[in-house]
Amino acid sequence: MGRAAWSSQRGSLGGLAESWGLVGTPGEPASDFLPGTLPKPTIWAEPGSVVPSGTPVTIWCQGTLETQVFHLDKEGTSVPWDRQKPPGPGDKAQLAIPQMTEQHAGSYRCYYSTPTGWSEGSDRLELVVTGSYSKPSLSALPSPVVTLGGSVTLQCDSHQGFNRFLLTKEGEDESSRTLDGQRAPNWQTQALFSVGPVTPGHRWMFRCYGFYRDTPQVWSAPSDPLELLVSGLSGKPSLLTSQGPVITSGQNLTLQCRSDVSYARFALSKEGGQDLPQRPARRPQEGLSQADFPLGPVSTVQGGRYRCYGGHGLSSEWSAPSEPLELLVAGEEPADRPSLSVRPGPTVAPGENVTLLCQSGNRTDTFLLFKEGRAVPGRVLLEPCDLSPRGTYRCYGSLSTDPYLLSQPSEPLALVVSGEAQSVQQEASVLLGASSGGAQGAHGPGSSPGSATSRLGHQGP
Repeated sequence: MGRAAWSSQRGSLGGLAESWGLVGTPGEPASDFLPGTLPKPTIWAEPGSVVPSGTPVTIWCQGTLETQVFHLDKEGTSVPWDRQKPPGPGDKAQLAIPQMTEQHAGSYRCYYSTPTGWSEGSDRLELVVTGSYSKPSLSALPSPVVTLGGSVTLQCDSHQGFNRFLLTKEGEDESSRTLDGQRAPNWQTQALFSVGPVTPGHRWMFRCYGFYRDTPQVWSAPSDPLELLVSGLSGKPSLLTSQGPVITSGQNLTLQCRSDVSYARFALSKEGGQDLPQRPARRPQEGLSQADFPLGPVSTVQGGRYRCYGGHGLSSEWSAPSEPLELLVAGEEPADRPSLSVRPGPTVAPGENVTLLCQSGNRTDTFLLFKEGRAVPGRVLLEPCDLSPRGTYRCYGSLSTDPYLLSQPSEPLALVVSGEAQSVQQEASVLLGASSGGAQGAHGPGSSPGSATSRLGHQGP
């Protein structure tokens, strides 16, 4: 099988015309070229028809072994496209473009002739250049974690003012969809693509592009890839941390996802986030698979609710989610530190009521009380002879608008119970107060705005 190849490529439309031996009057086809009725040739581009700016691409046209002449046409150009006689017998012609530019982007067709006449035109080849504009952003609403059989909305948006957006699905079932751009409240343009129902068996990996309607073959750079995590029904893993629920800003933190199911990989998700970091599983012991997710030195952005998932191979289906793990990040400003006091005093007789008062002069509408590093719920009944109020307490302040960002802790307050309590039931009641900024909330007796009380009391049998 022979090949007709042309040289002298100059990276311009004129160079392309010369490479195909195109001659004639500008703006007119060759006078003796008329598309005929022979079977149409095949046209394609290698390595593909979507080409990053500045990279090489080759247009191929394939006719029959009897082909004597190839003709290439680019829609909308005034360059005098004509025909080229191959140097020898062959059924293919190639047009090499060393560096793809916006001028090369467009719609192409090719033709061939034999001793009996000209062929029909090939199907159109849409040659696209990418990278002419900055990349848009792609996000999943409400989350890139989707339950098996569910649906999700993918949002592609940009500040470039694109009026068309294209979403591509990568992988074995590659596909694309195009939508008109809509003006968003933040003056960006966006398109919302509905995806679903999601099924297992292959990965759900997407990118998007933006472009303008009048130049449909000139696209932006691709968005960062977005992979959907399909949550299934297999055994949920556990998500653990060696630190307590409150992490000091700047402290190194690693989350560990583990399971007694032999998963090959694990993924971590944060509620409201778009990132889904993945780690291969390791097996520290028989019957246990796990992966570590280092979060590095913690900052305020790491606060939130996390879950992890286990996966097998490259399937898009993952396990059921772990139970949520909440991370609270304590700030760095000493001025944010509330004060914790006790009434009537830090030494408590068995059966005596005691009140803890957490106060802050800063804008705060929520307080959290911790005993020995564990949160004290809003209302908890302790079993007889289990725990007493004795222990070390700290409190934190926060805002309901940013519940995972806490103040620095108060100074520790140690409660001591004098004597031994016999079969005592203790009840702890935590009242979260309002801020000095005037937020409404519950206050304990004697408390003031910007404070909260916790009453630890004795209940009779």
